[in-house]
Amino acid sequence: MHARAKEQEVSGARRSAFARTSLASQTARRRPGRAILALARIVCLALALLLCGCASGGAREGTPDVEVTEHLSLEAATQYDVAFREDGTYLLTIGETDRYLLVPDDIEPADGGDLTRIALPLHDTYLAASSAMDFFVRLDALDAVRMTSTKRSDWSLEEVSSAIEDESMLYVGKYSAPDYERVLSEGAQVAIESTMIYHSPEVAERLTALGIPVLVERSSYETSPLGRLEWIKLYGLLTGRLDEAERIFDEQVAAVEHVSSKDLSTRPNVAFFSISANGHAVVRKPGDYVSQMIDLAGGRYFLEAKDTPTDTANALSTMNMEMESFYEAARDADIIIYNSAIDDELRSIDDLVAKSPRLADFKAVRNDRVWCTGKDLFQQPTCVADMVQEMSAAFAEKDADGGADRTNFEHLYRVRWKDGQ
Repeated sequence: MHARAKEQEVSGARRSAFARTSLASQTARRRPGRAILALARIVCLALALLLCGCASGGAREGTPDVEVTEHLSLEAATQYDVAFREDGTYLLTIGETDRYLLVPDDIEPADGGDLTRIALPLHDTYLAASSAMDFFVRLDALDAVRMTSTKRSDWSLEEVSSAIEDESMLYVGKYSAPDYERVLSEGAQVAIESTMIYHSPEVAERLTALGIPVLVERSSYETSPLGRLEWIKLYGLLTGRLDEAERIFDEQVAAVEHVSSKDLSTRPNVAFFSISANGHAVVRKPGDYVSQMIDLAGGRYFLEAKDTPTDTANALSTMNMEMESFYEAARDADIIIYNSAIDDELRSIDDLVAKSPRLADFKAVRNDRVWCTGKDLFQQPTCVADMVQEMSAAFAEKDADGGADRTNFEHLYRVRWKDGQ
């Protein structure tokens, strides 16, 4: 892992000062002005919906001419950058061009240009990027999220499910068709969207027209598992918990490095996939973050870059394979990990073979080395170290602490034939 060059490391004193004031100010501001703000916004709802020709995402031009003193130190993430400005604000760049001005509540920016402004710390957030919710949970900042675009029944995170149940968090409709009036009445301070919003640009345009800044996050575009995890630093900055975010990241990196430093004489070939309703094998592309976790855990992903058709060179990290091609590529894999995060969980190897009888001929099936992921895999980007440790133990047929073989971990569990064959 190579450290990305930055002008200098973030000032600890400055981070701590912001963290000390943020929680108190967030609590003080969270509810009192909501009704007044919501009423004012609802009055202009109909007009704003007609004026939704604004661009979605952050501003792409007009970078303010204010001196940058330092940058947030990043080791693995490549999809965002945070510049610390001399006036106490932060210039956030996501992707190549989307820029946002992050303004702490006690700071008056020297010049904001035409950048999208987001007040810090976050509160009353409308979060439509489900994979980002885990960052708020891990940072103990879930109270900064008021609304979600994912139903309670679709959450595997217990903290989020409980928050929706007691109505401290509200489901306000799908990301592509939110209840705008509800979002306004709850006084949304900011909308955080995934790149799925690019398929429904009119939603971002309407939210922007209604005075709600839209931040499009791209953690899913990180090809490295540690790159995905490092987005916790951004959410730490947004919630006034940057010190805690850096501690969590450093702990996860140390745990991953401990596993990946083990001397393994042989690396098992590992097939990670699910079977779609139309009978295709849905696999991860070589080099994506799942295949990298397998590598860090001491395995070797069963596909290589040369096995990826050129016509699948798109932003998706998955691809479909015809069963004949999949059979040829994966039949000799030493270990199977079935991805139940996008399919039903397996109860036995019989369930796996029922999806495609040809799977019975696979080496891993014959040798009883079939594992399955839990439903929470893609909703928990902060579980990188845990997942790598569990994979490593599964590959070595040990428990996570190096003891006897286990059949169940937190994110992986082993499946066998019903009759024990």
